[in-house]
Amino acid sequence: MRTPCIRVCCLDPLTGLCTGCGRTTREIAGWMRMSDEEREAIMQNLPARLAALTSEPMRTLEAAG
Repeated sequence: MRTPCIRVCCLDPLTGLCTGCGRTTREIAGWMRMSDEEREAIMQNLPARLAALTSEPMRTLEAAG
């Protein structure tokens, strides 16, 4: 079974997305129960999610203060 997990598990406090793989906690928890099609659909969206997480460098400062 394919997984996007890269063992860098840290949830972004603003989006709730894992900064390592881009999944939500619900997606991570349900990954093993999902169909191949469901997992593939999520994986198609992960690059855009991860890009959005890193495209706003001021977010980290705003979240901290």
